[in-house]
Amino acid sequence: MTEASALTDPRLVSVDHRVVRHGRVNSLEEAATLRGVEPSAVIKTMVVRRSEDDYVFVLVPGDRVIDWPKLRDLLGERRLSMPDQDEALAVTGYARGTITPFGSTNAWPVIADQRAADGSVSIGAGAAGVSITIEGSELVETLGAEIADVTKIRD
Repeated sequence: MTEASALTDPRLVSVDHRVVRHGRVNSLEEAATLRGVEPSAVIKTMVVRRSEDDYVFVLVPGDRVIDWPKLRDLLGERRLSMPDQDEALAVTGYARGTITPFGSTNAWPVIADQRAADGSVSIGAGAAGVSITIEGSELVETLGAEIADVTKIRD
């Protein structure tokens, strides 16, 4: 898939957003600067496997990581895992580093860390160096995301 899949997602038609193209970056800080947001407002989309053929998207602020015990408790699962790059591509249509719920080949449920709903945020748009800047509250509403505390500060 390409950025066109994400950017033509019908859910984006009725929400105010801005597409930012900046090319490849080497760090979270560089991405944040080029996108005009704080590092905590760069939203990473992680795809998490619950079981065979059952996944969720987890929206994680850039300065945080998934808190696995919290996510397992929320989902009522004893075991969660991250798919390898080939599996992630197969179940989302996007390569790792470009995964987004927008335009994904499967409409997996979305869990948004509660911090992703605050202020202006930037989420990937299906290609390296392409992002969507949107109000966090509109992002979670548009995606029908469940909001929960599922992350922790990076160690």
